[in-house]
Amino acid sequence: MEMALVIEIAAGGGLISDESLITRILSGEKRLYEIVVRRNNQRLFRVGMAILNQDPEVEEAMQRAYIRAYENLKKFENRSSFRTWLTRIMINECLSIRRERQKRLVGFSPEVENYPNMEMPDRGLMSKELNALLEQAIARLPQRYRLVFILREIEDMSVKETGEALGLEPSNVKIRLSRAKTMLRQHLKGYIRDHVYRFHRSRCDWMVQQVMVRIG
Repeated sequence: MEMALVIEIAAGGGLISDESLITRILSGEKRLYEIVVRRNNQRLFRVGMAILNQDPEVEEAMQRAYIRAYENLKKFENRSSFRTWLTRIMINECLSIRRERQKRLVGFSPEVENYPNMEMPDRGLMSKELNALLEQAIARLPQRYRLVFILREIEDMSVKETGEALGLEPSNVKIRLSRAKTMLRQHLKGYIRDHVYRFHRSRCDWMVQQVMVRIG
């Protein structure tokens, strides 16, 4: 498949459903898995940052999640949406990497979260400072609130999807989202969707390349 067509299908969203993609991939069109990766990179990156907050670990978790999902596509039973299923896999991989990190830190000082500057497009100093401020404000939320906030407010996942991804009742999703919002300055909210944790085109291409190589 030509790269331009892959990108067009991925960007088009409604041109081919996740369910149709899975059916075709399972029928032998492995190359179409590239569309799955491109469609989900942004959301998985944000989920990973909500848990791990470190670029290299998040990218490793993303690769693991995509490989695990590919290896288990036959087990996807459509009881939830594909993106919910993939998000749960990503969360599990992030938690696994975090446990690995904690084991390495045994005997050292308790872990202190860092708030690294994220990759940002060159939009001038003020834009970069704003992006950093937004990302750091979210990064400082307790994880249980941060993850719900990212899934609901930035990724537009429904209460039901978020609850399924995190193993929470809908009422708990709503409570955590409300508390997350009170912890963020209200005037920042309008900027969050466009500026937080952007997984830029060059990184998207790199992730696709890594995943497709690993699935052979």
